[in-house]
Amino acid sequence: MTPPRRTRRRPQPPPAPRLPQPPQRPPQDAAEAKGPGDNPERLYSVTGSGDGARAELDLVTLIVARSGPPVSATPEQAAVLRLCGTPLSVAELSAYLRLPFSTMTVLLTELITAELVQARAPIVRQALPDRSLLEAVMHGLQRL
Repeated sequence: MTPPRRTRRRPQPPPAPRLPQPPQRPPQDAAEAKGPGDNPERLYSVTGSGDGARAELDLVTLIVARSGPPVSATPEQAAVLRLCGTPLSVAELSAYLRLPFSTMTVLLTELITAELVQARAPIVRQALPDRSLLEAVMHGLQRL
């Protein structure tokens, strides 16, 4: 076995001098101090001023679009309708659009009442396998 080859370290040139950074201006108001998704006024405008009723949605509820976005749809609603060509969970939609779960449920409730999307329960695997399948496997193994 041969020992690993070692290489010599060459001296590195000194780092370039850093130019002074311009001073940061302080934020003018609280909305500017936070990120764009943290602004509560923006979240209220996304969800509209509905009556507050919400559909019973879970993080794993699958959302499927029934049609394309109408002309009157908000940008967030249009994004949801474009993303939901294939079934997506509420958690995935929330992550893709960078909106909190509570805001996403209000937005999806509006789309469900307008019949633009359909909410489906997630596909759950059976807890116990089918008896006929187990018997078919057993008979196949006995024939070997």
